[in-house]
Amino acid sequence: MRNETVLAQLIEQAKEDGADLATLRAIAEEAGEASAQRALARLGLEDVGAAKDMAELRELLGAWRDAKRSALKAAFSWAGRMVAALVLVGLAVKLGFPGWLK
Repeated sequence: MRNETVLAQLIEQAKEDGADLATLRAIAEEAGEASAQRALARLGLEDVGAAKDMAELRELLGAWRDAKRSALKAAFSWAGRMVAALVLVGLAVKLGFPGWLK
């Protein structure tokens, strides 16, 4: 039975029975399930392989974040080394190191 059919039957039952609490809860649950199925279908995630695809996408996203973090660390490391090298060259020039080579 499709979710829409079950939902329609539950609504009809609620109308006939005076809508007791259990029936209303079942209607709410079926409505939520039907809405979730429609939302997944709109996103293209209603097939059996969707869970595997999502797991792969999460793994890919994690790898991307790790790579981005590593690239930033490497860039800051290189920038720090360049600053240190420039400070050393500046000190060498300031202290007259080129004169020591003559």
